[in-house]
Amino acid sequence: MDLRKQVFFFEALEFMDYIELDTIPNYKECAALVSGMGYVLVDLKIIPQKTTVKISAVISSKDPAKTIGVEDCSKVHRALLPRLEALLGRDDTYMELTSPGTDRNIKNAAEFALFEGTEIRVWDRNASDWQSGKIVGSDKSSVTLESDGERKTFKYEDIAKAKFLQA
Repeated sequence: MDLRKQVFFFEALEFMDYIELDTIPNYKECAALVSGMGYVLVDLKIIPQKTTVKISAVISSKDPAKTIGVEDCSKVHRALLPRLEALLGRDDTYMELTSPGTDRNIKNAAEFALFEGTEIRVWDRNASDWQSGKIVGSDKSSVTLESDGERKTFKYEDIAKAKFLQA
C-alpha cells in the first residue's frame, strides 16, 4: 500500500469516542456477573434480528499477563447467556463470546482503563505515526502510555486508532 494513502486513511478517521461502559444496555448487570467469575467484560452488543437476538460479548482477564482460552469463554458463556435471556425477557438468542485477541482494535476509549498494564500502540494524528507503550492511566479525555521510563499522554481527539502490541 502506498504510504500516502495509508496516512490519508488514518487522517480521515474520526477521533476515538469515550462511551461510558455503564451506559451500554445491560452492561452493568452482566459486568458484575463476569467480574465475579474473575474476568472483565470488555464489550457487549445486543442486536435484535428478525427471528432472534444476536449477542456479541468480549471478555478479558483481570490480569493483563494472562490470556483467555476456549475454556474461559465457554465458562462465561454458560453463565452469561441465561442472565441475558432473563434481562431481555426472551430465549430466542444467539451469543458469540470471544477474547479481545492480539490484533483487535480498541474501539471505545473507555476500554483503556480495562487494559491498564497492557502494551498498546496508538496512531497519533499530531505525529502522523504510531506511538507505543504500556497503559499506565486513562480518564474520560486521555490515555497515558509509558515507554522506556518516559510517560506520554494522548488526548482521545488526537488518536485515530489504537491496537494491542503483538507479543
